Amino acid sequence: MEEQPSPMSRRIASSAFQVVEQTEKDIRARLKGGHLDFTAMSAVSNIYRAGTSVRNHMERTVLADNELSWIAFTVLWVLWIWGEQETGHVASEAGVTKGTLTGVVRTLQGRKLLVRTSQKDDRRRVNIRLSVSGEKLITKIFPLFNREEHQVMAGLTTTEQRELARLLRKVNAHMHEEEL
Repeated sequence: MEEQPSPMSRRIASSAFQVVEQTEKDIRARLKGGHLDFTAMSAVSNIYRAGTSVRNHMERTVLADNELSWIAFTVLWVLWIWGEQETGHVASEAGVTKGTLTGVVRTLQGRKLLVRTSQKDDRRRVNIRLSVSGEKLITKIFPLFNREEHQVMAGLTTTEQRELARLLRKVNAHMHEEEL
């Protein structure tokens, strides 16, 4: 007979399907009687849980070996794909504040992975670009990162992966419409 998790081990952050299912039942039981959308609550919770799980996995595997955080990797990736960018744009792409980006840029610049330049017309505005070392690093680690992306998605068929990506793009598009 399979042992049930103790109430203390049930956590929203759990990755165990059975634990997550029981946690959702516990939440419904606790919040019964309210006019709450449990389907939306479950979907949002699972988006968050999956995103956190993937991020933590990538940081423990590929990124830790290269002393990079998720945000640092994202900054390198954005610059690798689109080239030199203004810091405000990179912060937006990485999903962080300009203040958070400043610390990441200092760290990456200290490691000689990127170069900062002030704009001629407004010295307060700063552009960043990959250095030769930064280009070499992202070129080396991205195939490893993508291999881990493949492993993360191995539980889904290609069709399911496309559907998941489509649905998440739809959620993102709706959120963008709401922000405007």
